[in-house]
Amino acid sequence: MKPGGWIECQNRFNGAWSFAIWDDRLQQLFLSRDRIGEKPLFYTYWNDTLVFASEIKAIEKYGVPLEPRPELLELYLFFTNIPGPDTFYKDIFKLKPGHYLLYKNGKYSEHQYWDLPYTEEGRMLKNTKQVYEEFEYLFRDAVKLQMRSDVPYGAFLSGGLDSSSIVALMAEQSSFPIETFTIGFEDKAFDESALAQLVANKFNTNHHLATVEPEKFSESLRKTIYHCDEPFGDSSAIPTSYVSKYASENVKMVLTGDGGDEVLSGYNSYLGLKILDIYNKIPSIITNSSLRLVKTISPMFKGNIRYTLNKMESIAEAAKMPFNERMIHKMAYADYAVIKSLVKNIDTIPVEEYYGNLMKQCPFQDEFYKLMYFDFKHSLPDDYLVKVDRMSMANSLEARIPFLDYRLVEFMAGVDKNVKMQGFESKSVLRKTIGKQLPKGILNAPKRGFGIPLREWFKDDSFDSNLNGLYQDNYYLDTNVVKEIVKMNKSGEKDYGNFIWTMSVLQNIMN
Repeated sequence: MKPGGWIECQNRFNGAWSFAIWDDRLQQLFLSRDRIGEKPLFYTYWNDTLVFASEIKAIEKYGVPLEPRPELLELYLFFTNIPGPDTFYKDIFKLKPGHYLLYKNGKYSEHQYWDLPYTEEGRMLKNTKQVYEEFEYLFRDAVKLQMRSDVPYGAFLSGGLDSSSIVALMAEQSSFPIETFTIGFEDKAFDESALAQLVANKFNTNHHLATVEPEKFSESLRKTIYHCDEPFGDSSAIPTSYVSKYASENVKMVLTGDGGDEVLSGYNSYLGLKILDIYNKIPSIITNSSLRLVKTISPMFKGNIRYTLNKMESIAEAAKMPFNERMIHKMAYADYAVIKSLVKNIDTIPVEEYYGNLMKQCPFQDEFYKLMYFDFKHSLPDDYLVKVDRMSMANSLEARIPFLDYRLVEFMAGVDKNVKMQGFESKSVLRKTIGKQLPKGILNAPKRGFGIPLREWFKDDSFDSNLNGLYQDNYYLDTNVVKEIVKMNKSGEKDYGNFIWTMSVLQNIMN
């Protein structure tokens, strides 16, 4: 059997599987990872043996020592994850999405079989009617294919546009009510359960709602560390874990709305690029005066007003930066200078070096498409899909992601940005197709990520005991900087809730 045959086998399963095949005739091993990075595959060459597994802990059980790589700490603190193909441990690697490994006679080589397709920016699809028709066909077919199952199934329903659209298509193709699962919060700023209920009512689903409580912090921290195997600081792993556990009590498989923001270019950062084009046309005398005003008045406030002013200041300062530098400043959960001052006693790999090397491979010139490239090459495989895979599998639940059907990914990668985002309307393609079936409340709701109120949790004195581990002597992190981060979050000067979680995960692994 030739390697091409195995890749064709992967196509049958929509590219969503990572697997290994031993070819007895050729006496070689073939390891393959899916196109987008939905499923993990780790490997190392140790004691003249190629060792591979879907979890790092399995490689450790084989006898491979886990030696931390502190030079990766800066990357972790900026990205909240360890970018592939590296792991946090010496000589253990992640097979990159869309790649396969051939091993024979004690040697292995890595090869790429798929990549995000490139379309010249001037030749992107601009015919809205054609795009809408093809998208709707592909998306509907992807949901239909992913609904094939021999076990009870349902859907995660966050109340956002993506998961709501999937539930709409599932209800359309099912002869019985869809089981839907939502996680809510007491803090209404993070709670979308009312929106999810609108969708559940519209499509007559059997709806299930549970609430994440702050008392579960320690359990969430322990579970995230155990199942991710290496530092993973995306706090949305917490609600993902809870909704997975909740769903697993009723079904064995779910469809999720993950990947919609990447395929449809729907993050607020894409909208920000359009706004930035307008902002940079405003005379500098006006923008500079506005920035000085924000800096002057922001120390007078605490809480929500201060957080808004901080964000305005950050956006204004980043507006004049080159693309790479601006993205690095925007993606972190803490101020750039704070992260740079946090790591000590070690020469780390600078985040600028990693980001720059990644973006050198990007074929696009337009910043909108550059951001799309980064989301597919880093954000999806190293963050969002890690969260979904680890937390669902930890609860014996299979999660399927229709938006990442490779046909849909390939098609939408060639759609013009002004079709994807008409004016300042995010996800225009989805809104103008499946979105027509959704309640107006869903279409009019502001975009919110799948976050939790960590900022508020960490302000509470009852949480002090949970943070004590952060202050333990650490050779690599400056304790004084850590204390200042916690202090500023507690006082309401800065929203450092997610970053404190990121540090907590790291400290528990390093100590």
